[in-house]
Amino acid sequence: MCAKMQRERYATITCMNRLIRLDFLPQNYDMALLVLRVWIGFSLFVQHGVSKIANFSAMGEHFPNPVGIGPHWSLVLALISDAVCSVLLILGFAARWAALYIVVVLGAAFALVHHFALSGPQSGELAYVYAGVALTIFLAGPGRYSMDRRKRNK
Repeated sequence: MCAKMQRERYATITCMNRLIRLDFLPQNYDMALLVLRVWIGFSLFVQHGVSKIANFSAMGEHFPNPVGIGPHWSLVLALISDAVCSVLLILGFAARWAALYIVVVLGAAFALVHHFALSGPQSGELAYVYAGVALTIFLAGPGRYSMDRRKRNK
């Protein structure tokens, strides 16, 4: 093989390796945390928070009561998680506290209501996923693009 062909082959392999490793994309953990917070917060609010707000009185009568405080107060605790804390996550305001609250409430729902089931008719897969993402945000923090960070820098 001539030297020119070897250089061309090496350049092609190097280019392919950069493409496979996605080296052309910058790593930005703060942007990733922002996307994660907004994605999960928006989903939790729209899919669960809004329905709890809109149907509070109807849901209050038959909401699960896993910790023995009554269906009404169990619904209130879930509403705080799904409506209030999800918005706090989106904004990145008191984000670690909001994430911790979500982990506790959805962890309790996964364990006590869904009995750790990840499939089947009483699946708690969604609670498990939401709690896992909230745990990640709790451990990592909200990132640079958050109200918490802006407040701290002033």
